[in-house]
Amino acid sequence: MESGERDGKLSLKRIQPVQVLALGFAGVILVGALLLMLPISSRSGVVTPFVDALFTATSAVCVTGLVVVDTGTYWSTFGQIVIISLIQIGGLGFMTFATMFFVLLGKRITLKERLIMQEAYNAFNLQGVVKLALYVMGITFTIEGIGAVLLSTQFIKDYGLLKGIYYGIFHSISAFCNAGFDLIGGFRSITPYVENATVTLTIGGLIAVGGIGFAVITELLHIRKTKRLSLHTKVVLIVTAILILGGAVLFFILEYANPKTMGNLSMKGKILASLFASITPRTAGYNSIPTDGMTTAGQFLTIILMFIGASPGSTGGGIKTSTATLIFMTVIAVVRGREDTEIFKKRINKAMVYRALAISVISFTLVMVVTFILSITEQGKFIEFLYEATSAFGTVGLTLGITPKLTTIGKVAVLLTMYAGRVGPLTLALAFASRQQLESSSIKYPEDKILVG
Repeated sequence: MESGERDGKLSLKRIQPVQVLALGFAGVILVGALLLMLPISSRSGVVTPFVDALFTATSAVCVTGLVVVDTGTYWSTFGQIVIISLIQIGGLGFMTFATMFFVLLGKRITLKERLIMQEAYNAFNLQGVVKLALYVMGITFTIEGIGAVLLSTQFIKDYGLLKGIYYGIFHSISAFCNAGFDLIGGFRSITPYVENATVTLTIGGLIAVGGIGFAVITELLHIRKTKRLSLHTKVVLIVTAILILGGAVLFFILEYANPKTMGNLSMKGKILASLFASITPRTAGYNSIPTDGMTTAGQFLTIILMFIGASPGSTGGGIKTSTATLIFMTVIAVVRGREDTEIFKKRINKAMVYRALAISVISFTLVMVVTFILSITEQGKFIEFLYEATSAFGTVGLTLGITPKLTTIGKVAVLLTMYAGRVGPLTLALAFASRQQLESSSIKYPEDKILVG
């Protein structure tokens, strides 16, 4: 009996931090799915099919926003509270909440738990990771509170005091966590508020702040003390600004005269819609203009932005801004004949470049495989399948309207893609790699050459 217990403890100790993260998210999703299946969770009082409940729970925990049933009309208040709770847990990470409870109970945070938090936050080292987790909680609730107040001022006008406040809180949490779930109803997202500057700018601002990463937010809040920004923060802020502003200009040009999107809007509406259309693919899932009405060029631009996604250690998905930057700057270095990747006169470690390349290739392969599966199992156009697969991987939540029509196989393929996108393709690959595979990395073979290009 003692040897069995000892073996159990040893097997638990062998679990890697990446495996804990992968299993932890899966556990939260399963619990959420079981709660959403309950009759009390649906407005009609019926039991929700397991696949639909699992899809919704996965979309919420993975802060995606793709839905097979309308959030505002299908789910009861209880079901909506379950969804927003899953979004909050998924956005911050279950380890953040576990840390909070450990601290409240006076439990010591072990080295193993610190390693898991380091992996979850993409932190460079273990120092201060517990403090960062608690700081993240405070930052999140403060920003979400401000967003809820601003949104409530608009929703109260349309839905009354209590419902308006409830809508303000729900959409603020959903936006900051980059989830994209809405209660407006009819799969409309926030299209009724396309010309409302308070709603679009508040939700857009929450998405942008939630997408730059907690480490960057923390560094910006302490800029008066440090008087300098790290290379990571500089890269994230500059690339985020380029993607948002550049995307907004392109959307304005592409959709300006399109009667299905911006053609009938005022100049103010066109500017707001262009800016919001550029922000939301990174990676929130709200839309203020009909996505299925966009031009093909506009839809393809959205796919590109969704694939890049948010920044490391944030509530968003995608390959991340810093990963895309590393790949781009490595190409520049090769073209220039430089041996090392350089950013702002800083040399980047080759291990980081290899990691960025691995993430990009695995992510691209995943999107292509899922697109291929959807093209077999579903009815529609190729761009709809590519859009859906990229949206699921980037945990975005935007769709061209095919999500509610997905077959069971299609739903399973998309929910697995959302899970892989939230946990991280490389993290998931490492979690399923055998210990022997990981340990064999120390073996070096003779060097040789192959032709490329």
